[in-house]
Amino acid sequence: MKSDRLLSVLLLLQTRGRVPARELADRLEVSVRTVYRDVEALSAAGVPVYAERGRHGGIELLAGFRTDVTGLTTDESRALFILAAQGAHAALGLDAALGSALRKVMAALPEPHRPAAEVASRRILVDATRWKSGPQQAVDLEVLQDAVFSDRRLRLRYRHSGERERRTYTVDPYGLVAKAGVWYLVADRRGSPRLFRVDRVESARLLDEPVRRRAGTELADVWEVLRRQVEERENGVEVTVRVPRDLLDMFRRVAAAQLTDLPDDDGESEWVTARLTYPVLRAVRQLLAFSDRVELLDPPEARAELLAAAGSVTAMYRDPGPAGD
Repeated sequence: MKSDRLLSVLLLLQTRGRVPARELADRLEVSVRTVYRDVEALSAAGVPVYAERGRHGGIELLAGFRTDVTGLTTDESRALFILAAQGAHAALGLDAALGSALRKVMAALPEPHRPAAEVASRRILVDATRWKSGPQQAVDLEVLQDAVFSDRRLRLRYRHSGERERRTYTVDPYGLVAKAGVWYLVADRRGSPRLFRVDRVESARLLDEPVRRRAGTELADVWEVLRRQVEERENGVEVTVRVPRDLLDMFRRVAAAQLTDLPDDDGESEWVTARLTYPVLRAVRQLLAFSDRVELLDPPEARAELLAAAGSVTAMYRDPGPAGD
């Protein structure tokens, strides 16, 4: 709607100051000519907006002009107050700031939209942690945040999964990402994208050197590349198992991260065949959690790995141990 677009133009100009017409057109997905028509409409409505042409020109509001109009619709009001339930703000030290900001937004909302916003905050709860994920290790994001917002390089002492030795890296951070309750630092190391779990960062030191990010590359771009690399990681071990139908729901939950193919349950077959991918052969031992309820069919080396693991467990419990000495 044109009224929504006019309000978007107004709010963008309040936030950004002078903005080129082409940038406004791209953001609002309209033509430059439409942007200039919108500027004329705002001016006719009494908004002190003007355009300057030329290389450094753009559209801006008269210095000192502000409006208290929020322009939020009912759905937008709900969205803001559901955002408060995301849980990432506490780790960033922004819980109090978020609460204060939302109170200010609530006070500025048009009266008809306030009930919807209040109800949304009480009726929608977003918990980003996975079921049975265990206690979460506390993470310190302060130094990492400082690097991200001050555009400076970082020196990390980092522990990789399964390794005892700590490694030291100098990285160029793009930003922080919270995924399923886990924080990650997204950064370049020697010009290549890298992903660091924050709970494995043993120490972080801010350097006096400015960050060296690749030109034109944003956090979302780097995250998408890294996310795909994780999900499409090659050289994994693909296995085929069969699962009894009455265990199917639990199996889906427990093995969700490894599942690559699980046919729909037709409600008739006693067994359902599923395919999973593990990063290394030893990881197939996860299937022992299902005891004899899930059978690993293929490949033979994965069956041999489970057999060896089961043999080790059997030997451990066959030995009476210290209590029987």
